[in-house]
Amino acid sequence: MKRIRAGIVGGGFIGKQHIEAIRRIPSADVVAVCEHTKESAKEVADLMGIEFFYATVDEMLAAHPDLDVVHNCAPSHLHYDVSKKVLEAGVNVFCEKPFTLFSHESEELTALAKSKGLVGGVSFNYRHNVMVEEMKQRIANESIGKAFFVSAEYLQDWLLFNTDYNWRVNVAYGGHTRAVSDIGSHCFDTIQYILGEKIVAVIASRRTLHAERITENGTPARVENEDAAIIHARFESGAEALVRVSQITCGRKNDFRVMVEGTKQSLEWHQEKPDRLKIGNRNEGNIEIFADHTYLTGAAKSKIKLPAGHAVGWADAFANSINAFYTALRGRESNYTSFEDAHHIMKITDACVKSDELNAWVEI
Repeated sequence: MKRIRAGIVGGGFIGKQHIEAIRRIPSADVVAVCEHTKESAKEVADLMGIEFFYATVDEMLAAHPDLDVVHNCAPSHLHYDVSKKVLEAGVNVFCEKPFTLFSHESEELTALAKSKGLVGGVSFNYRHNVMVEEMKQRIANESIGKAFFVSAEYLQDWLLFNTDYNWRVNVAYGGHTRAVSDIGSHCFDTIQYILGEKIVAVIASRRTLHAERITENGTPARVENEDAAIIHARFESGAEALVRVSQITCGRKNDFRVMVEGTKQSLEWHQEKPDRLKIGNRNEGNIEIFADHTYLTGAAKSKIKLPAGHAVGWADAFANSINAFYTALRGRESNYTSFEDAHHIMKITDACVKSDELNAWVEI
């Protein structure tokens, strides 16, 4: 089997997670890393044990024309430019979310990858959690009956205070929407994946708690994107969803929960307890199952390597997401989030902004 040679653009927190995940895949190598300066690139390379490092994407592509894929882990406002440059060089792209800042950009990149016969994917790792796979299987085989309603919450508190400042609150870098695109996009991808159908309409209400935040140097900065939002969504089949996202909910760290209501049973998954799935019944006791061969079915069963009590978690799902993309690079069928999938999520995000402005339902 040919080894996959990967380059990394962006060596921050998420870039390092990509590097570690790639190294869990036996047939893949991290060849080079690119950062915004040569010094910072060398620092990441030394820390992560990578031989080659560069200050620009052009330098990395020129030095390594045989790369199979570039992982775009740059800040959000650079996703479009970096991905476009890599695709134009004839290299496959695995991009961090959000795919781009605007849907017209994601549409262009999707068309560009298709025209060049390249594979493009976006890093939505939660669909690759074992218990999310199990939810999808149980919904598909209708063991819960007909799924008719989904609720999803993704709550954090890292931007609760007005002194909590991050580049994402600046629209030039974080985009015209923040909570919806940053964590709401995870909700959209996950619930579409488990139901096996697309969201076709939304009505959304966004809220900004702090119209002004204090930067690290003590100066005030205007905030023009949202801290939280509530979104009512409609699927192709007529099923509905209620999605709540917040980066200002005190005491919540990375609290992503999904519940699916069916005509026979309900299913509930909590990201902070990722190896468990709650099954709700009406006429008998509720059940909580663990990620174990004994309880799981279909694709989820094949991903279990350890017995119950040896929790599968965030890093496992993250590695699964990259491995799924690499499976597609090898020409095999895979359940990764494609550029086409991610472009639809960008259209949902834009529709949420438009809906908030109009106070009305917006079709995707």
